[in-house]
Amino acid sequence: MNYRKFGNTGEEISALGFGCMRFPELEVDGKKIVDLDKTDEMLAKAYEQGVNYFDTAPYYCNSNSEAALGHGVKAFREKVLLSSKFPTEVAKKPGDFRRQLETTLKRLDTEYLDFYHFWGINKGSFDNIMMKQDLLKDAQLAKEEGLIRHISFSFHDAPEVIKYIIDTSESYGVPMESMLVQYNLLDRSNEEMLTYAQSKGLGTVAMGPVGGGRLAAPTELYAKLTGEKSVPTYELAFKFVLGNPDLNCALSGMENLDMVMKNTALAAGSTSFSEEEWKKLGDAMEQIKKFSELYCTGCKYCQPCPVGIEIPRIFNMFTYHNVYGLTDHAKHMFKDYVEKGGKLREACVNCGMCENKCPQHLKIREELDKVEAIFR
Repeated sequence: MNYRKFGNTGEEISALGFGCMRFPELEVDGKKIVDLDKTDEMLAKAYEQGVNYFDTAPYYCNSNSEAALGHGVKAFREKVLLSSKFPTEVAKKPGDFRRQLETTLKRLDTEYLDFYHFWGINKGSFDNIMMKQDLLKDAQLAKEEGLIRHISFSFHDAPEVIKYIIDTSESYGVPMESMLVQYNLLDRSNEEMLTYAQSKGLGTVAMGPVGGGRLAAPTELYAKLTGEKSVPTYELAFKFVLGNPDLNCALSGMENLDMVMKNTALAAGSTSFSEEEWKKLGDAMEQIKKFSELYCTGCKYCQPCPVGIEIPRIFNMFTYHNVYGLTDHAKHMFKDYVEKGGKLREACVNCGMCENKCPQHLKIREELDKVEAIFR
């Protein structure tokens, strides 16, 4: 296993982290419970193979993940880094941060957490919950008492908000020490902020290194991008993420022993592309997009559509199909979009506003017709 300096935390973190949201489950008396026999074996094997970072959260696995993780790592607790999360929506009154933390510690059967994340925050929850309720102060007090060792956040918002959160927390006097963000070969939107976070001394962890499963399917993506002999897309995805010099750890939600062995093998030895290879692959990805029949940059200048058509989202599905060869996944995305009430071309009132704003001068209405015809 390769290990990396984890920001300024003083920790060395394994290149692969164990995401604990997909433990195998059983149904007993109509309720889902974690299969502890299988989970214990997976966790022990991951530790044996060198994984030292285990990430859970209160609601994972029908709220059973924390307890299952604590059970599985009991024998080697002091030799690993445990991470969990605080759901900001539970903060209704003073003391709620502490109460939730104590619940998590009890479930994990541990006296302290190595990393405690403000969970899935955005600018709204940061400003209106964390700052208004002085939750950073609560976190600092818990740190001073030894209940948590490092204060962290996981994130779902526009990339520039990461800088705002890091800088505001630092100004408040309680700096963030690590962050968990989405990052993979298909979604590089947080790449600049990974660099910024590293420059400020934060450890960085990527969730979704295989694009939520999108890059797990076998394709000829590497050969298409580089003109060289193809490698398994799953391996390509991990190597790209771990090739980013500003990324410390790739977090994978593992659900069986085979996946543990496969991922730990990838994270051992030569786990990543060189910086030159990594840059070449990223550049190739961007170039091949430009040669797509439909080159939407995702700038969102066409938004908002007066009738609510999510144009960049629909065109992104086409990119998965046309550029990456992930057709089945693209069709699944389209079906999910429609089933959840997403607006399509039939709702268009032909105002032309989107086309007037498009920097690529796309004939958006015609392209929507073509894309929807492929996925229907």
